Amino acid sequence: MLLNDIKPSLSLTEVIRLYRIVDFQFDDVAAIPFKAYTPRPEHCLQFYPKDSEVVKYPGTDLIISGKRTTIIGQHTIVNHRYVGKEFLSFQVVFQPGALFQLTHISSDELTNVYMDAEDIFGNEVRLVNEQLFHAGSYAEMVSIMDCFLNGQIKKYKRDQHPVDAISKLMIQQKEQFCLDKYIKEACLSHRQFDRKFGERVGIAPKQFMKVIRFDQAFRMKNRFPDRDWFSIAVHCGYHDYQHLSKDFKEFTGCTPPQCFKIENRSPERAFGDAEV
Repeated sequence: MLLNDIKPSLSLTEVIRLYRIVDFQFDDVAAIPFKAYTPRPEHCLQFYPKDSEVVKYPGTDLIISGKRTTIIGQHTIVNHRYVGKEFLSFQVVFQPGALFQLTHISSDELTNVYMDAEDIFGNEVRLVNEQLFHAGSYAEMVSIMDCFLNGQIKKYKRDQHPVDAISKLMIQQKEQFCLDKYIKEACLSHRQFDRKFGERVGIAPKQFMKVIRFDQAFRMKNRFPDRDWFSIAVHCGYHDYQHLSKDFKEFTGCTPPQCFKIENRSPERAFGDAEV
């Protein structure tokens, strides 16, 4: 069993934030719960060398299945993911704006979208997925991915824009500053900043900052399950519990306690692990 975030090679750090490998094997297929995948500040390229997953969006009839490589745009809504008995996933989490640089596709077209990666990267991702399946170790899988992505960067990478650096800074900083400070650092007008942010990140900058703050609170509760919600709210920059609860309801449709009742039934919990 593995649920781990791994740093890419130094040559990729400007484009790739991290690799996330998930490797689960369940004895009882009937007992595998779904994973409520909450909004987080990321665009992903995901590979499924073994069983693919089934993705459902609550409140809709949308069901996605059978895809062995996927592109996952910036999400602002929760989706439910169902995995099989032998689940192996290699997820590439891009730096903000990097997927736009590689694909030239406006990121707002990918918002809340879960699509086949072959539609963008062609058959090459299928071959990479096969290599991951035959890899003898996690280290070999990382090496395969490094090689593939270095090749993609040489072919497609475009110059960075100030919005890319600012959105990256938003994620890295432990305290959030007002939007005007970020706009000033980008040397853009408010209208230019909003337009470029939507193009390169997929959503408005204020909403992106809300996703970051929500994700920080979500992961802090996972890391410190005994910490009360008010303390988490204040630590993550919310005014109070009601302010935090409003964001939880917006992004998941649930109150914080309801959300974590579902989170505590996630597949990784069967192995004593949690996303922190």
